[in-house]
Amino acid sequence: MAAPMQRSMLKLLRSSSAALKRSFSTSRVAASSSIIQHKKYSTEPHFSKYGGRTTVTALSGDGVGPELLSYVQEIFRYAGVPVDFEELEINGSTTDEETLCSALLSVQRNGIALKGNIESKFDEPGFKSMNVELRTQLELFASIVWCKSIPGVYTRHQGLDIILIRENTEGEYSNLEYQIVPGCIENLKIITEAKSTKIAKYAFEFAKTHGRKKVTAIHKANIMKLGDGLFLESCRKVASQYPDIEFNDMIVDNASMQMVSKPQQFDVLVMPNLYGNILSNITAGLVGGYGVVSGMNIGDDYAVFEMGTRSSGRSLKGKNIANPTGMLLASCDMLDYIGCNKHAELIRDSVMKVMSVDKVQTPDLGGQATTLEVIQAIIEDIKPKTTSWSTTAAQNVYSLR
Repeated sequence: MAAPMQRSMLKLLRSSSAALKRSFSTSRVAASSSIIQHKKYSTEPHFSKYGGRTTVTALSGDGVGPELLSYVQEIFRYAGVPVDFEELEINGSTTDEETLCSALLSVQRNGIALKGNIESKFDEPGFKSMNVELRTQLELFASIVWCKSIPGVYTRHQGLDIILIRENTEGEYSNLEYQIVPGCIENLKIITEAKSTKIAKYAFEFAKTHGRKKVTAIHKANIMKLGDGLFLESCRKVASQYPDIEFNDMIVDNASMQMVSKPQQFDVLVMPNLYGNILSNITAGLVGGYGVVSGMNIGDDYAVFEMGTRSSGRSLKGKNIANPTGMLLASCDMLDYIGCNKHAELIRDSVMKVMSVDKVQTPDLGGQATTLEVIQAIIEDIKPKTTSWSTTAAQNVYSLR
């Protein structure tokens, strides 16, 4: 009886897998091919501007997300940033299609968003991650986390300057899971040549633009020879087009060990989705933790900025001790993206001065300051700078008379 049952099970597994693959091949793979041909990697972003001001979608998130976004708006007010926020409440409890649709429409209308981290429930099988839905439906194919040592913040390793770029829409995050029979789950990890080539191209262009010398591809091609092998081969083909940039590759488990022991060897890393998520969190921990790192999600048409790690800070909510640095730096990245470079530099310089020189630091960095004390210190540093701007502008107007 055992042999017929095994043959029946095998037949069911094969038919289920084939059905899923056919469904995928007619939708997502076709979509990825159109994405790769849609636009060049460096595209001219489109923003909603009214009266010289840019409208940005603000997605609240969970935990400390809403309060951190409110602090960003306060800093922007004192810095005279020409940005208006369209605020939407979206979090781990608002999983209905209407809320997701409203968020997507807002980002599509404005072209850009600043986002608090949204929690993904892992104990509900049918739960859809709003983070993943936003990234995939907006086609935010590249996640960039720039981890750099901060003067005045004590960490085991100093002098780090590492850029982590991950493919943001496929891999283990493809949401293709299927229970074949009770106790047997099939989970499809999707790797396509189109998206692997696209993220590799983006990584090398990013390295070239920022004067970086080396790109490292992270993979597990020694075991997943077809999937990760395709990703690695795509990276190698792209690397051949950039002879001035050194290229090497590293297996993900070795890369994790190397990251915590000799992180100075890394420059720019390019990875599939899951490996990028893990290594970004490891590297963020090396430069001060989730409170000090910003993150960017970039697509051909839209961009979403957030903290560099996916922690929502639920345990810190309402305690006035959350580190606002990561969200403020994310807002500066956003300002650079929309061309408000002067305001981005002003806020970034004040944040770094307060943290590194004045040593006004929250408990996660070993300090005693509250979140509000950090924000107030930044505002006090910004005030005289914006006053000098106003004075200079008034003098320029007077001289033209």
